[in-house]
Amino acid sequence: MTEPFDAVDVIRAQRDGTGVPEDALRWMVDAYTREYVTDAQMAAFAMAVLLNGMGREDIRVLTDAMIASGQRMSFAGLGKRTVDKHSTGGVGDKITLPLAPLVASFGVAVPQLSGRGLGHTGGTLDKLESIPGWRAALTGDELMAQLAGVGAAICAAGPGLAPADKRLYALRDVTGTVEAIPLIASSIMSKKIAEGTSALVLDVKVGTGAFMRDLDRARELARTMVALGSDSGVATVAVITDMNTPLGRAVGNANEVRESVEVLAGGGPADVVELTVTLAREMLALAGQPDADVAAALHDGRAMDVWRAMIRAQDGDPDAALPTPRESHTVTADAAGVVARMDAWDFGVAAWRLGAGRARPQDAVVHAAGIELHVKPGDTVTGGQPLYTLAADDASRFARALDALEGAVEIGANAPALPPLVHERITA
Repeated sequence: MTEPFDAVDVIRAQRDGTGVPEDALRWMVDAYTREYVTDAQMAAFAMAVLLNGMGREDIRVLTDAMIASGQRMSFAGLGKRTVDKHSTGGVGDKITLPLAPLVASFGVAVPQLSGRGLGHTGGTLDKLESIPGWRAALTGDELMAQLAGVGAAICAAGPGLAPADKRLYALRDVTGTVEAIPLIASSIMSKKIAEGTSALVLDVKVGTGAFMRDLDRARELARTMVALGSDSGVATVAVITDMNTPLGRAVGNANEVRESVEVLAGGGPADVVELTVTLAREMLALAGQPDADVAAALHDGRAMDVWRAMIRAQDGDPDAALPTPRESHTVTADAAGVVARMDAWDFGVAAWRLGAGRARPQDAVVHAAGIELHVKPGDTVTGGQPLYTLAADDASRFARALDALEGAVEIGANAPALPPLVHERITA
C-alpha cells in the first residue's frame, strides 16, 4: 500500500510552525500505531510539539486520532449516570480509593480506569494490589456487571483503549517530552473519552510534587483538557489542587490503603477528607445531584459498604491484613519550631527509592515500603520529636532515601502562610 503522507513532511511542518493538515496528523498517529512511522520519527514530532505547541483544533484532532486507534466503550445500557475522575498525579494521592465508593453510594456509576505509578508518583492499581487477592484486570462484561451492581470499579484499562497513546506515552518518557501540554492533554483525554463516561472531573495538581510546578501551566493544561472533553460531549470540570506537600500522612501503597479506609470510616487526615469531599461534590453535581450530602455518607457507613463490596467483587479480602515492612527508620527534629515546608517531590523520590515505586514499567513495587509523616506544615515541634518514619523490606535502602530527603523538611520560628488545597475551578 502506498502511504498518502511522508512522516518527514509532517515533522517539518510541526517544527516550522506552518501547520499540519488534519488528514496528515490523523495519518501520523495511525501510521505510528501500525509501526510504519518509527519511534525516532515520532520522537522528533513530539519534540517539535514540545517546542512549538499546538492550537486547540490540532490538539482536538490529535486526541480524536488517538481515540480512533482503538476501541470505544459505552455505558449506555447501565441505566445509571456515569462519572469518572482523573488526577494528573502526585505524592500521597490516594483520593481515588475513598472517592469512587463514596460517589457510587449515591447511585452513580463510577468506572475508574486507573494506572500504575512510575517515578515519584504513585499508582492507584499498585496501592490496591496491596490487598490480598485483589485483581486489577476486569473483562468488559465483568466491569459492566460490577457497575450495575456495586456501582464502582477501579481497574486497569484494556489494551484496546487508545493503543496509540500507550506507545506514545512510553516514548515521551524516554525522550524528554513528558511536559508538552498538548501531549499530556491528548494522552489523558483520549483514554477518558474512549472509556465512554458521560462526565469527568479532573484533579490537576500543581507544585513541587506535580508534573506542573507552575500555576499558569497547570491552568493551561486544565483549560485544554476541559475543552477537549466538552468538544467530545463529555461534561468536564477541572479543579487545580496543591501538590507542594504530600497528601495525608501516608506515602506508599499498603499504608495509603489503610489511610483511605480511615477516611471511609469517618476519620483520616483533614486534607485527604477535604479533597475527597470536594471532588465527590463536583462529580455528583455533574451526575445531577448538586445537593448530595457527601460528608454524611462518610460518617454513616454507606461509602464503606460500597468499598467492601467493590474490593470483594475484584476477589480482594477487605478484612485481610495488609503487608507490613520488615525495617523502619525514624527521623526526628533537630530543634524546636514550626514546620514550614515538607517538599512533596523529595518525599515522592524517597518513597520510590524505598521500593514503593518503580523506575521502569516492568519493575515490581514493594507494597509495604513507604513513609509515614508524623507532622505536617504548620505543626509545632520540639527537639527530638519524630518527623517521619521510613519503611522498607531492606534496610540498605534507607541511605539513598535519606539522601533524597536532605533539606526536605524546613522548621522555622513562625507559622508559615499555607497555600489553599484547592486553587481554582475551571469549567467550559
